[in-house]
Amino acid sequence: MTDSNLVSKWSRSSTLVGDARLAPGAHPIGERGSRFSYREIRSRIAAIVRSTIRNRNLFAVDLVLSAFALLLAAWLRLGPQVLFSDLEAAKSLAGSIPVFVAICAVTFPTAGLYKRKWKFASIPDYIVLLQAILIASLTFMTAIFLYSGFAIIPHSIIAIEIMVLTSLLAGVRITFRQEDLKALAPTSRGTVADPSSQVPVLLVGPGQEADLYLRALQRDRTSTYLPVGFLDDSPAETGAMLRGVPVLGTTDEFEAVIAGLESRKQKPRHLIFTAPLSSFKGETAERLIEQADRMGMVVSRLNPATELRKTHAASAFELRPIELTDLLERPQAALDIAALQRFIRDRRVLVTGAGGSIGSELTRQVAALGPSRLVVVDNSEFNLYSIDLDLAEKFSAVPRSAHLCDIRDVRRLDSIFAQHKPELVFHAAALKHVPMVELNPCEGVLTNVCGTMNVAEAVRRWGAVGMVQISTDKVVNSPNMMGATKRLAELFCQSLDLECANEIAGPRFVTVRFGNVLGSSGSLIPLFKRQLARGGPLTITHPEMKRFFMTIREAVELTLQASAYAVEKKLGSGEIFVLDMGEPIKVIDIARRMIRLAGFTPDRDVQIQIIGRRPGEKLFEELFDESEERVAPPVPGVFGAVPKPVPLPVLYDTFERLHTFASDGNTAAVVDTMRRILPGFRAGESQLQGATIDKSTTDREFQT
Repeated sequence: MTDSNLVSKWSRSSTLVGDARLAPGAHPIGERGSRFSYREIRSRIAAIVRSTIRNRNLFAVDLVLSAFALLLAAWLRLGPQVLFSDLEAAKSLAGSIPVFVAICAVTFPTAGLYKRKWKFASIPDYIVLLQAILIASLTFMTAIFLYSGFAIIPHSIIAIEIMVLTSLLAGVRITFRQEDLKALAPTSRGTVADPSSQVPVLLVGPGQEADLYLRALQRDRTSTYLPVGFLDDSPAETGAMLRGVPVLGTTDEFEAVIAGLESRKQKPRHLIFTAPLSSFKGETAERLIEQADRMGMVVSRLNPATELRKTHAASAFELRPIELTDLLERPQAALDIAALQRFIRDRRVLVTGAGGSIGSELTRQVAALGPSRLVVVDNSEFNLYSIDLDLAEKFSAVPRSAHLCDIRDVRRLDSIFAQHKPELVFHAAALKHVPMVELNPCEGVLTNVCGTMNVAEAVRRWGAVGMVQISTDKVVNSPNMMGATKRLAELFCQSLDLECANEIAGPRFVTVRFGNVLGSSGSLIPLFKRQLARGGPLTITHPEMKRFFMTIREAVELTLQASAYAVEKKLGSGEIFVLDMGEPIKVIDIARRMIRLAGFTPDRDVQIQIIGRRPGEKLFEELFDESEERVAPPVPGVFGAVPKPVPLPVLYDTFERLHTFASDGNTAAVVDTMRRILPGFRAGESQLQGATIDKSTTDREFQT
């Protein structure tokens, strides 16, 4: 078929404009429209109209370009001589263009093109743009076909029009975005106008966070930071550019890069890590921090990319000082987010000890997973107030209840369970400080042993799906009362779990055991910070003492993951989950790192003092008892241990006697009973000797 014939046949569509109508009974939004009420449809149409009016200039440009794209497509396919030599062809084209423009005028707003902020556009936004163009073009082609059949227009014209219109509309948006960036930036190169206010910064680790940060810097008129280059672990990246900022060398070439910049009078005054410090090999991050400190540079880090995406202003990109948790944090284990959401979403969840270090992080992560109600319980008014305020600010959409309650109080605890009937219970309430429980053994028993029994029995009585108990590595071969009381709590939950496994709808009782968490209240890191603020010395009890360390966030994430698998998939009845804590770290090394992070030199600017081991304190903690069978559950970052179970009647009898002795303050009977039920328990000497705390030992009490 010749081009002349094609034009001749196309001319028959000249009256299409007048005849184009919706088919009788057709609904403008398709069959799905029947699902919506008239009010919803009217509301959606009103929102579309408002967004279109708000962006009327862009809307007008899009319609003009739509007409031009169809005209250009015909011109490219048929040629100017053929297209305009036939008066009928010109008339048919003139009649078809308004139809296409009218279709675009309906399709583009309906697709939401004018609700989007194109100056922040990304790939998904341009995919929506392409989808809108395809819908409009196919609708136009369908209209042509229904009127006169495919013979009146070459298919290739529609294909060319799609490519042309996509290029034009995307090009306009990209142009608007670039002009917007130029208008916002202090200069076209992103530098500040006043040279005296520029702060040269060297960035470490090009990546997603760095890209977001540089984009924000370009938009921020008030920023005084001037990125002069990047360092990267990979030599292959040297010479590459990210948003105009060059990769100057590897992290091993730090001093040479600084010397080169100094020769060009661009010596950076700030070193910014744009990726998590755990992502760098070996001790690279710590070495860079030390080198930068020697050169008088300020060292900071960016927030994770997930937090940076919440804002587009560089002023909101808070640069945070390097903390010890940054150096000790490990690469994040892959989490099964879908499993966590299935585990928590639309369930009533109760957390004991919700205001504590572990309990508060657990509460926040649970709230983020969408429970139907979150019940927080704590015996500290201030802690309860703090976590309730935090939830109100960050998770206001989650229904919540806050209750002052000591888990020793059976009646109060039962009334809370009766009111809310929780489906999942996370038990984080405990007395956790070794020296305090060592000197107050009866209180340790009443809270850690009897209190855990109270919570577990309420779980069973009120039909919860499961209970997750937070435990500690100090239960293994424990020489102290705190570890021994938590060991009894583990054994009780294990025996209950085994017994309920035989019930049709019996609850699961899951125990998760892990070591020290960094930054928890009354722990090692806050103590060292307080001592550093006083100018030292930093006190440790033994130069060879080692501990397992993990960030609170990681510990809670793995706890939730293990709990989800155990409760939902009914894995390992009677099994205790043990988090992979990595390798233990010397406490004296932690002290040295903190001194260096504060900008001082250990043993020169700030001293480290050895003060001797405290009662009940071990040199090395253990995660597994020799008698425990080790298993490998299908949860990354989690191990399994199966202790030899103790019959539930024996535990009930022992707990009853312990409750009686502890309530009477009979320390000798409490210790003797503990030794009988736990053959390996070696504590008790300090309690029986009536040890007391004096002012000179206050700083020792909270290291473990």
